[in-house]
Amino acid sequence: MKTRIIAKLDAKPPFIVKPVHFEGLRQIGLPFELAKKYYEQGADEVFYIDIVASLYQREILFNEIEKTANELFIPFGVGGGVRTIEDFSKLFDNGADKVVINTYAVQEDPEIINKAAQIFGNQSVVVNIEAKKWDSHYECFTDCGRIRSGRNVIEWAEEVESRGAGEILLQSVDADGRQRGFDIDLAKEVVENIKIPVVVSSGAGKLEDIKALIECAQPSGVAIASLLHYDSYQIVDIKNYLRKNNIEVSI
Repeated sequence: MKTRIIAKLDAKPPFIVKPVHFEGLRQIGLPFELAKKYYEQGADEVFYIDIVASLYQREILFNEIEKTANELFIPFGVGGGVRTIEDFSKLFDNGADKVVINTYAVQEDPEIINKAAQIFGNQSVVVNIEAKKWDSHYECFTDCGRIRSGRNVIEWAEEVESRGAGEILLQSVDADGRQRGFDIDLAKEVVENIKIPVVVSSGAGKLEDIKALIECAQPSGVAIASLLHYDSYQIVDIKNYLRKNNIEVSI
């Protein structure tokens, strides 16, 4: 199975930012410019997550989504501040191929996953899990890694799968932005407990980190931010390195 290499754009509109532990936001650039850049480099998909929409209880900025979508001819996943089925519908109308949901589903009403999957199809519903490690388990966080939910990550992953989610975007609050490697134990545990695709983010600091994650946890995709935003590598460099190490990726 080919591993997808995905560019992840964390947005604090109008800019793409790069947090560390989901905080300390540094401006990187404009969404549509970066999306186009990574598409042209060979990204298999782009995820755009408005990381402050739920935290600030702000409306989704659909014009930013449409402007970014117009630069892409690959799958485009969009999340942040999604609270209603109407939000799903509007995001699809503005160019999203997938909608990513976290805070509302965890804190308010998980039934929205069922409804969205029934209306729009499983493949279009992605659940974002922000995981933080405690002594013996991982807990789901929301609102850009700030608010505890009390939910066990593995139990929640199994639940969202049963509710019809087609994919999980898995992030580590502890590893995010540190560029010291992924939480491979977390990734492996989630991948092994569910059947739907898991995209893993948070932690890539060098090419070897991506290789180690894929070899140990076998995620469906790897979402990368810092390595791309700081021009450490281009998508083509990542894919060439993985091919040389016998890991299948798309052209």
